[in-house]
Amino acid sequence: MELPLAFNDQLFIQLTVNGVTLGSLYALIALGYTMVYGILKLLNFAHGDVYMVGAFIGYGVLSGLGGPLSPDLALAPLVLLMFLAAMLGSGLLGVVIERFAYRPLREAPRLAPLISALGVSFFLQNSMLLLFSAQFRTYNSFVLGSPTPELFEPGPLIDPVFVIRGVNVQLIQLIVLLVTVGLCVALTLLVARTRVGKAMRATAFDREGATMMGIDTDRVIGFTFFVGSMLAGAAGVMFGLLFSQVFHFMGFLAGLKGFTAAVVGGIGSIPGAMLGGLLVGLTEAYASGYFGGRWAELVVFSILIFVLLVRPQGLLGTRELKKV
Repeated sequence: MELPLAFNDQLFIQLTVNGVTLGSLYALIALGYTMVYGILKLLNFAHGDVYMVGAFIGYGVLSGLGGPLSPDLALAPLVLLMFLAAMLGSGLLGVVIERFAYRPLREAPRLAPLISALGVSFFLQNSMLLLFSAQFRTYNSFVLGSPTPELFEPGPLIDPVFVIRGVNVQLIQLIVLLVTVGLCVALTLLVARTRVGKAMRATAFDREGATMMGIDTDRVIGFTFFVGSMLAGAAGVMFGLLFSQVFHFMGFLAGLKGFTAAVVGGIGSIPGAMLGGLLVGLTEAYASGYFGGRWAELVVFSILIFVLLVRPQGLLGTRELKKV
């Protein structure tokens, strides 16, 4: 293992930009974990595969419209349509999963829905494998939006928007950050200011009490799965645009890192999921840049173990009150 002999500020800035971009994806995945856990105390391990399905839906829209080399639409409406289709498709998939895989087991011991979640995860992975094979699908985001893609000229998605100490911040990186911030703000306002958000908080605090107060908890829980899965679908499209390639097994490791982000930030806490996602993304980027890519997962999951040992409720989480 080779360590850098001197601090390189340009490398540090580049790794920070990469870490914030990657952490934005993990934050969106973590929000789905934390919302479902907050309302049902369920670890939805199929959530990473919903993210994977969202990436494939985005690819399907891109391919159906003639992309990526000769799309029928301009870049902006094309990307917007990919986001909308992936978010809607992933949201509906989340509702279906909740209705048929989790709702019948809601009163069962906690181990039963956990095993069901793992079964749904394997089902989605192998379904995509059978439908699309193990071949990597590429968004070709390097040339997406290029005026002459047949010549493989770089597209505007990788154009530098601004430069920080010699480090280019690409348009796609800025899009990922802005979309993530916008979705997180929208989710925060939804939970804090709307009627359905109040119902979600009431259901998370005391589901039986919320039912007695006239709240349709089944509908609230279904809506929670819909919103969380929409965020995962958006993250899947952004992954495809950022790293170009998508495949059937991509949700497994991303789901584990999203879960790690949720636990580190405080599972059940929306601000904690955002913070945890950024911390995991930055940690992975710094570990890859300074120690090598083979150390990234080791460092990330070591942080998960450390947090569970030292502060099990996470950085922004609170200890669960025991009802008597």
